[in-house]
Amino acid sequence: MIKFLIEKEFKQILRNSFLPKMIFIFPCVMMLVLPWAANLEVKNVNLSIVDNDHSSYSQKLVQKISASNYFHTKDISGTYPEAMKSIESGDADIILEIEPGFERNLEKEGLAKVMISANAVNGTKGGLGSSYLSSIITEYASDIRKERAQLTELKSTAEIQIVSQNKFNPHLDYKVFMVPALMVQLLTIICGFLPALNIVGEKEKGTIEQLNVTPINKFTFIMAKLIPYWTIGFMVLTMCFGLARFVYGIIPEGSLITLYFFAALFILVISGFGLVISNHSNTMQQAMFVMFFFMIILILMSGLFTPVNSMPEWAQIITIFNPLKYFIQVMRMVYLKGSGILELTTQLFALLGFMVFFNSWAVISYRKNS
Repeated sequence: MIKFLIEKEFKQILRNSFLPKMIFIFPCVMMLVLPWAANLEVKNVNLSIVDNDHSSYSQKLVQKISASNYFHTKDISGTYPEAMKSIESGDADIILEIEPGFERNLEKEGLAKVMISANAVNGTKGGLGSSYLSSIITEYASDIRKERAQLTELKSTAEIQIVSQNKFNPHLDYKVFMVPALMVQLLTIICGFLPALNIVGEKEKGTIEQLNVTPINKFTFIMAKLIPYWTIGFMVLTMCFGLARFVYGIIPEGSLITLYFFAALFILVISGFGLVISNHSNTMQQAMFVMFFFMIILILMSGLFTPVNSMPEWAQIITIFNPLKYFIQVMRMVYLKGSGILELTTQLFALLGFMVFFNSWAVISYRKNS
């Protein structure tokens, strides 16, 4: 009996001229566009410089900052109020003011001051931009100390050499961090929204009445609804693996079998959740609104863009009940660290619990007399 029900589900999907195209085009668009757009790296910060010294040292500092990929020198203002006009008009993001006597103070006292004023309307851009600018100035000060030591033939008594090593993402490429998480978002949207519209769609068409008079039990009915989207989810995930490999050169450090295993659990979780919403909805409009409401919350609180550890404590407690968080952790840990199932036991038991809970709820909430 379940064989014919599954066949019916696939025929319903293929009969829709738009749906199969969306299933294949949507992942391609998201994987090709979002990794470039969903980037929290701050670059091209507009900088207004107030040089009150006009010395060789201050000019070298301006040149060093302008050579950075992070800053675009918008203007060099004569006074601080002039620079503030650039901030107020939105033409500049940060003001760097170099004090009068900058070169003299560096040579005589070894200490000079600059002031960094950031437009904090966008806190992330202002904070990171100020941090980048501070790093460049610190590096410039270090270069000056080395030059002066060479000129005066002074040798330091001790030297500390710092060697930086970036584990798991040596080139600090943000796409390596984002692409695995975007795959989770894709599975959530496709394998969550489509089941959410399935049963309620049959209610609106009236075809659900024909199934309600058959001897099919509720478990078989729900399984027949889940398996097609389970298959579609695997197809979409395989496409994403291919795009990540050939477009971005991102290959998982761990096993693909581990990824497919956890994906199988997650698809059942999110599809079961969609069926629960479909069971409790009377119209497709209602189902779409409810699903969209939950999707926004689940995605924003999953750690996709902001780390869970950076959230307030009350928000971190809420994320315990978010299945997306666990699968995003799996994808990133397997892709970047090469983790295996033994390192992912917390995520495994969490997804198993969600799978049993949502699919049991879907079976119980389906009413054959509807």
